[in-house]
Amino acid sequence: MPNTIIIGSGSYIPNRVIGRDYFMDSEFYTEDGVKIEKPAEETIAKFVEITEIENRRFIEDDLSNSQIGSEAAKAALEDAKVDGEELDYIIYASNFGEVTVDGYVNFMPNMAARVKNKLGIKNRKCITYDMIFGCPGWVEAMILADNLIKAKAAKTILVVGAETLSRVTDPHDRNRMIFADGAGAVVVQATDQENVGIIARNTICDNGPELNYLENAPSINANVDQRRLYVRMQGRKIYEYALKNVPSAIKETIEDAQLSLEDIDKILIHQANAKMDYAMIERLHKLYDVKDYDHAISPMTIQNLGNTSVATIPTMYDLIIKGKMEGQTFKDKGNIVMTSVGAGMNINAIVYRFP
Repeated sequence: MPNTIIIGSGSYIPNRVIGRDYFMDSEFYTEDGVKIEKPAEETIAKFVEITEIENRRFIEDDLSNSQIGSEAAKAALEDAKVDGEELDYIIYASNFGEVTVDGYVNFMPNMAARVKNKLGIKNRKCITYDMIFGCPGWVEAMILADNLIKAKAAKTILVVGAETLSRVTDPHDRNRMIFADGAGAVVVQATDQENVGIIARNTICDNGPELNYLENAPSINANVDQRRLYVRMQGRKIYEYALKNVPSAIKETIEDAQLSLEDIDKILIHQANAKMDYAMIERLHKLYDVKDYDHAISPMTIQNLGNTSVATIPTMYDLIIKGKMEGQTFKDKGNIVMTSVGAGMNINAIVYRFP
């Protein structure tokens, strides 16, 4: 049975840096629709204290999700030294597809097909899939790619994660300050090498009471148009759910790989907010009865890039492997975990071993 290895990566980080001043004129409301009377500056300062998000990146008005996804994809293909015509599949993860400046969502044609078009790929046998799976979409796309390769249905696959969340946030919701734009991509390929690449994977879908912890909903300000929908999340419930379920899911995946936490060099975890990520990594170590650990095991990009949803992990991977993230490197033949949690609620994780 073939294994799945990453042979190239790319990312697109928008040029627009959005700091706290961008939100100073905001009129914020609570989740219950009550106007927050304290100054916006105070609300923003508290937000930064909890999430550590000082800056985030937004795309320019003349750009689109598929454009930035195509840029990341092009960089990944160049890095892999692969001609796009060799691709068997393009799998594109996003939550909102192509979003206009006015916030209108468009999934037809699908995002993977748009990227294939923008890359000029003529191969009619190159199949284009979209993965809509919340923030864990890119990791799940990697799992799908691994399934296709192990089933010998494909040899070379482009996996993209891109989002333009700046266009789907409620201007009256404090949580809008979490979200950002970006794109990341990798090229994966089949190999006959044993015990390398994706050596374990795990997906959990809790779609009962958790279903609407993250959803599309009208503005929390009842005085504005209630027909338009924005990304909405119940922060406290998501935090409690993630802390309870993500660490155990990671542990299960590590055990499926017949490894222990001490065998893991890096954990690339979805950058939801810093407080939650710290808590999940700490809880994971507690499951192994480890109290003191090197916090460098879990790289952080959220402070300056914000939460880019599906783009988070492939972007982080690309930055680290290309030496663009200070103090972070991957070990030769080392093991890393890639894991995410998001709308659904869905959780997934993979253990990846470098060839």
